[in-house]
Order: sequence, then structure tokens, then C-alpha cells
Amino acid sequence: MAEDLDITIQPTPNPNALKFILSTKVKNEGNSTYKTPMACGENKLALNLFTLRGVDQLHFFENVVTITKFGYEEWEILETQIIETLQGSMPAHNPDYNDPDPEKDRRENLPPELKEIEIILDKTIRPGLQGDGGDIQTISYEDNVLLVRYQGACGTCPSSTTGTLEAIKGILRDQYNPDIDVYVAPDW
Repeated sequence: MAEDLDITIQPTPNPNALKFILSTKVKNEGNSTYKTPMACGENKLALNLFTLRGVDQLHFFENVVTITKFGYEEWEILETQIIETLQGSMPAHNPDYNDPDPEKDRRENLPPELKEIEIILDKTIRPGLQGDGGDIQTISYEDNVLLVRYQGACGTCPSSTTGTLEAIKGILRDQYNPDIDVYVAPDW
């Protein structure tokens, strides 16, 4: 069965992240970002990928596994190990796995203005970020200042604090509030 798995590798804007596009689904609904092996829960595929030296983050979306590596690790070695792990783990992987979804609960409890901003991001920005193995989350909106946090490959991408952030500002100024400013929230 593993022989039937086709894997295509594509770069992302982040030089430390690659997309591994599989010929089968890894996640049927939603997406998952894992920053540690402890966050993987019952997802054995994610746990197996974290056993590879140099793997920093994982992002599962549809038929794509985006892997962010630590800067010191070389892709030439890691790519082969990732492909072998995917081929060995996919036959037992269930794409209907269910992660706890704190994002769903978080979004349901957002203030109205953040819900409106999230809808705009869903239509404009989020598809591109998810296509590159990442995502964005709104943190707060006060006095025309929106704080966001990037997820997956976007979290360590150099363009996330320059071109991507400027695009987000431009779209939100055009579609939501001409005086809005957008900043990346610090990690703690």
C-alpha cells in the first residue's frame, strides 16, 4: 500500500519549511498545527515525524503536511527521512482523526469586531497562508490595533512580518476599517 503513495515536495516562502503533498488525505476536515510531540495526541503520523532530528513544527491540511525544520538541519538529508516516514506511517493513518479544537471555541467567544475580521481573513488571507502550510489567528483588537499570531510555517517565515503583514493591513483597511493597524503578537 505504501508503494501507491505519491509525494511531491514544494517550497514555501519560508526557507525552513517545505510542503509534502500526498496523493491521499492526511486531514479530512480542518487543519492541525503541532509545535511539540506532546501536542500530537493520538496522531501517530505526527509523532513519527517528530522523531526525525531537525523537525520543529508540523502543519496538516487536506493532503499536505508542511514541515518546518530547525535552521541548522539540511533539507537534503531530512527530505529523504520525511518521505520514508510518510510512506511507512500513512497506511495506518486515519485522516478523520480528531484533535481537540480550541480554535472553534475561541472563535465562538470572540467579540463581534474580531468575528468580522476573522470572516474577512477567511475569505482573503487564510487560503493563501494555508496553501503555504500555515495560518493566522487574531488575538485582540483595541483602539484600531489588531494583534495577530501566525501558525505553522508562517510563524517563522521572513515575509510574515513584511509583505504578508502589509497585505493583511491593506485588505483590512479596505474592507473593515481604514484606520486599522496590524501587528504580530509576541510569543511568550
